[in-house]
Amino acid sequence: MKLQFKRICIYPKDIQRITGKSYRQSARMLKTIKLSYEKQDNELLTIDEFCQYTGLKSEQVEPLIFG
Repeated sequence: MKLQFKRICIYPKDIQRITGKSYRQSARMLKTIKLSYEKQDNELLTIDEFCQYTGLKSEQVEPLIFG
């Protein structure tokens, strides 16, 4: 039996896959979302927080990330 791990944090490359924006725009978007949640630079953003901010459903986002 193979164990499948899913991560809970999101990175600019993931946002790039989801939105179709460039890597730089995705990094900027990640930073904007972190600021809205009052997170520091060293804190990670979760997939759920990203979905809540953008209004997307996690069922739509997860296949694009874990593919």
